Amino acid sequence: MIQAIGLTSAPRRGQPPAVDDLTFEARAGSVTALLGPPGAGKSTALRLMLQLSPGRGVALFRGRPLSRVPHATREIGVLLGDVPGHPRRSAVGHLRMLAAASGVPAGRAEDVLDVVGLSGLADQRLGLFSRGMDRRLGLASALLGDPHTLVLDDPADGLSPRETAWLHTLLRGYAEQGGAVLVTGEDAGGVARVADRVVSLDGGRLVADQTVADFARARLRPRVAVRTPHADRLAAALTERFRTAEETGGAAGLPEIVRESGSRLSVFGTTCAAVGEVAYQHRVLVHQLADEVGVFGDRSPSGPLHRADGRRSEEAVVVAPAQRSVGGLRDTTVLPPRLPALPPPGPSWPVRYELRRWAGVPTAWWLKALVLLAGLVTALALASSGAPRSAERVLTGWADPLPLPPVAIAAGVLGALAFGHEFRYPALTPARVAVPRRLSLLLGKLAVSGALAVLLACATVAINSTSFTLVFGEDVAFDGSWQVALIGAAALSVGCAWAGLLAAGIFRSTLVGFAAVAAVPLVLTPVLRTVLDGPAGQSLDGLPGRMHALTTLPFPSGVDHWLSATAHLASQPIGWALALSLPVLLGGYALVSLRSGLR
Repeated sequence: MIQAIGLTSAPRRGQPPAVDDLTFEARAGSVTALLGPPGAGKSTALRLMLQLSPGRGVALFRGRPLSRVPHATREIGVLLGDVPGHPRRSAVGHLRMLAAASGVPAGRAEDVLDVVGLSGLADQRLGLFSRGMDRRLGLASALLGDPHTLVLDDPADGLSPRETAWLHTLLRGYAEQGGAVLVTGEDAGGVARVADRVVSLDGGRLVADQTVADFARARLRPRVAVRTPHADRLAAALTERFRTAEETGGAAGLPEIVRESGSRLSVFGTTCAAVGEVAYQHRVLVHQLADEVGVFGDRSPSGPLHRADGRRSEEAVVVAPAQRSVGGLRDTTVLPPRLPALPPPGPSWPVRYELRRWAGVPTAWWLKALVLLAGLVTALALASSGAPRSAERVLTGWADPLPLPPVAIAAGVLGALAFGHEFRYPALTPARVAVPRRLSLLLGKLAVSGALAVLLACATVAINSTSFTLVFGEDVAFDGSWQVALIGAAALSVGCAWAGLLAAGIFRSTLVGFAAVAAVPLVLTPVLRTVLDGPAGQSLDGLPGRMHALTTLPFPSGVDHWLSATAHLASQPIGWALALSLPVLLGGYALVSLRSGLR
């Protein structure tokens, strides 16, 4: 059950609020519709209820405000606008990513896709979906956590009549199983088909709160539908006849004539006989003359379009059938199976979500393959040149013109994309609102991007060293240890990945993340080199030597390689640049997060 009490949006400059003191209820086991023309405040009311827009009032879901619902995605299914998914991600990949964030089994994605008739398009990219397919996928996202409440903003927008009939059948079945459904709409006829209760809005204020039967009696008036190629002539003739009849006292009120299209008229408050008589007297050709009820119009004789993937509906797999007569037809809808009691998502959900998010887009895979290939070609060229090279440059393919190893540059790009895509395609928030800077989400992205950077560095060194043996037949001579080179490359890669991620998270921009990665070697490193070469750096002259001296102490096996790599990075300005930039970026992220309300 939903209770909206005194919802009032924030005041607008020189204009009344979009929603003003709105109070209504949406009960469990029924469909409640917010009806009104464009600009009536329907979408704003939903955003106020979901705490996506500033304002006053309260909305209670089963007696609790949204802020006190522990796992909102499992209790409240939301569809506001288009699906905010990456256009190159598949439908099933998008839903599995959301399932990981909600803590529901990954197999739930296939269940809800079958319910909305998209199982045959599970591997289709979202960018290729039509408007109707996108709305179906949005409904699948709303049903993913097996919620007790659905909040849908004009779910039939852009759908064909057959798809709309299917949607109405599905919502009716959901409500008949005890769920609460709240939808918005502009079409009075469509609302009357699906809703049990209609809440009418106008100018942000409540106009009427009626049962669908009362609404139909008050709003859905009988009319005469006329189709004629001479609509203007007929409208003028009807107006003149009705005005004359009213002046002579032959009519109690002036009928209403509405021009609906180029050749269609709707005449309220009269009969087919009266309209036909006027058309005959004025010699107006009429193609259609029929009585209709309000704004219902003709219903699709083909029935609901249950599936959008070309497959046939299989009633044998019906888990929760719900039947309702639509247009004289008796239709069966399939609802997803009920989920058992599940434990909370736990602290690992950001990592699982981030792994799904990263693996579902081919851009990262192509970037990794490209950097491995570029590093291999450069490494072979450096090894075949015969000039003495350090192990770090030979094994990672770090050519002299490059400010960073290719693996570190790629790690920085992947880090920037981690938050850049999150803000551009905010799958975790409805209506494309700004993704909150959650601490858990940041830690998950740092862990995954750091692990991927280390794996990328290890793969680069392993592939290059193996290629040296295969191409040259013997080990290539270079200065230094491969262990130290690997540790140094991994450290640079992790630092660049985190720098790009934090910068993109602060400014909500992938380009700023790229710029931050490029600024470390191109701007900050030269500045630090100048500082370290001056009087201010004299106290640090012996630091690398002192760190090298630590490697001669009896440490456990492997620790000396870490210390040697640390000493090597400390002797280079780029190491100091990364060491200084990361705390600054982390502090900046914490500052903007506190300002926007870190959760």
